[in-house]
Amino acid sequence: MNATDRRPGSGVVAPLDRAFSVAPMMQYTDRHYRYFARTLSRHALLYTEMVTAAALRHGDRAHLLDYSPQEHPLALQLGGSDPADLAAAARLGEAWGYDEINLNLGCPSDRVQSGQFGACLMAEPVRVANCLEAMIEAVQVPVTAKVRIGINDRDDYGYFRDFVCRLAESGCDTFIVHARKAVLGGLSPKQNREVPPLRYDYVHRLQRECPDLTLVLNGGLRTPQQASSEQGALAGVMVGRAACDDPYGTLSGVDARWYGSEAPVLDQHEVLERMLPYVESCCVAGVSFYAVVRHLLPLFKGLPGARSWRRCLSENGPKPGAGPELLQQAAELIHDEVLADP
Repeated sequence: MNATDRRPGSGVVAPLDRAFSVAPMMQYTDRHYRYFARTLSRHALLYTEMVTAAALRHGDRAHLLDYSPQEHPLALQLGGSDPADLAAAARLGEAWGYDEINLNLGCPSDRVQSGQFGACLMAEPVRVANCLEAMIEAVQVPVTAKVRIGINDRDDYGYFRDFVCRLAESGCDTFIVHARKAVLGGLSPKQNREVPPLRYDYVHRLQRECPDLTLVLNGGLRTPQQASSEQGALAGVMVGRAACDDPYGTLSGVDARWYGSEAPVLDQHEVLERMLPYVESCCVAGVSFYAVVRHLLPLFKGLPGARSWRRCLSENGPKPGAGPELLQQAAELIHDEVLADP
């Protein structure tokens, strides 16, 4: 979808149901992953990879922003620290038809810090508030922030509460909270997702003290059962790596558990059938076959033949000339293993 393909009635901003969402993840939540995720859940709120305001100013906007209409509800995550640039980027996101614009205040990578955005901005609440205020004034769709509970030694509850409340003064009332602090300069991004202790209690306490805020819990949620049990009175939960490591196990039951859907749940083979036309259309358009199907590698996780499926796609998918017929071949390996070991 592009700026000329706005959905009918998209000028009317409807409230988003944030009960369950999939986190923005660099090198994971591209448009191909999101299309795949949408075959598993019709209702989960999906997020793009982070797109910097500078990239939108200087780069290929269509490449950065285009998506399939089926991906709605869909949020655009932005990175940046200049209010004017972020406001302009937010306007572009709204024009492209995104349902929400989110500001990244949680990424701890050195590259992101060098660009003066991400988690390092948690040390500058006034600057962030100015950015959010400019974004809110620029668009009609919701503007939200994804935050950590703190950075480095600024990790007590009071700092977290004061930071969020300062941002709320800008008009932003929705916060997705990764319930770990970020350690800047001492841990890798992967370690920052695992080493700092989780403090879900911070998020629940803030919700009790500030009931007018909309808070979504993120961080360390590995299964739908755990996510559901940790949600409590919060507006929703956001799942990250689990939705990539085991997309079917994580997402296929979301619509029934969180949204009360009675629609039948597709099995893995039915999901694959739904994906085939999309894969074919991408290949016709010149998209790398493996760029699309790499997201399908864990589709059959835990089932007989899953290893053969992954091996077939991972070894042959990147080769020149690989195409949709390889998916059929890999699926036949699963069928053969099931017959051999009933």
